[in-house]
Amino acid sequence: MKDIFLLLGSESALADRALAKITAELKVENAEITTLFAGDVAVGEISDALSPSLFSERRALILRDLQDLTEDAKIEITRYLDATDPTLTLVLVHKGGVKGKALLDQIKKVKPELISCDPLKKESEKEEFVKNLFLDLGRKASPAAISALVNATGTDLRELSASVSQLAADSPAGVIDESHVNKYHQGKIETTGFDVADKVMDGNFAESLLTLRHALTTGTDPVMITSAIASSLRGIAKVSGTNRAQKSFELAGELGMAPWQIDKARRQLNGWNANTLTAAVEAIAKCDAQVKGGSSDPIYALEQALSRICAARAGAI
Repeated sequence: MKDIFLLLGSESALADRALAKITAELKVENAEITTLFAGDVAVGEISDALSPSLFSERRALILRDLQDLTEDAKIEITRYLDATDPTLTLVLVHKGGVKGKALLDQIKKVKPELISCDPLKKESEKEEFVKNLFLDLGRKASPAAISALVNATGTDLRELSASVSQLAADSPAGVIDESHVNKYHQGKIETTGFDVADKVMDGNFAESLLTLRHALTTGTDPVMITSAIASSLRGIAKVSGTNRAQKSFELAGELGMAPWQIDKARRQLNGWNANTLTAAVEAIAKCDAQVKGGSSDPIYALEQALSRICAARAGAI
């Protein structure tokens, strides 16, 4: 595997797909993976992530939104480029444009593996993208099904990715044909904030994003979706400290939750720990402030929160 990857371009779905492939390879190598968002890093945090670890010989740093890096943090990257570590894989994600171009030029000098994430403009490119997504999931789709999906979903590759993931999971064995695509789109019924929350708690970003889009399409307010996710996280946090031997009805009064809510939270608790829950709670708290007026684009704020919570659930934050 290359020591340095540069994912360059504004199409986040292509970046997500490339990251998924790289992350899968890193996990096979038992690498310790750290994910940072450039706009949130403190001075020294990148250097710490790039430093040798006492707990793992194989490490990786994924640095997203590279264009938002501060001048001080850029120095930490350039210093590393002068003396790279063969036991570490550095994955840099930049949305393109002129912002941060000087740093990009320095990165390109060390000849990273460059992965283009520019928007797909031709229908044929989108259809090829969908075809490969199905193959990634071990499924095949007919050309008519692929064309129908592209036509029905439109230009949003992230929604296309989520649709492919859902179709691959729900369709019977064999080649996915046009009838499966039509049935899938006819099945888009009203989706609530708690439907979104359920997908997020499972850590499935693709399905979370698709359910979010369905909820927004059917009129669910972003504030209500955020509230539902926060409520689910609070429930999981509450039950995390309880004795599994205690019955849910015995805990209901103490936790202020209905027994069925306790049972559900206990099922969702699998895969979470104190650190990942803390990261998820911080992400949804930030999102809550943004959707209530702190951001000009509440839907983008929600998508970012979903990404960070699912990354936390996967242990990548």
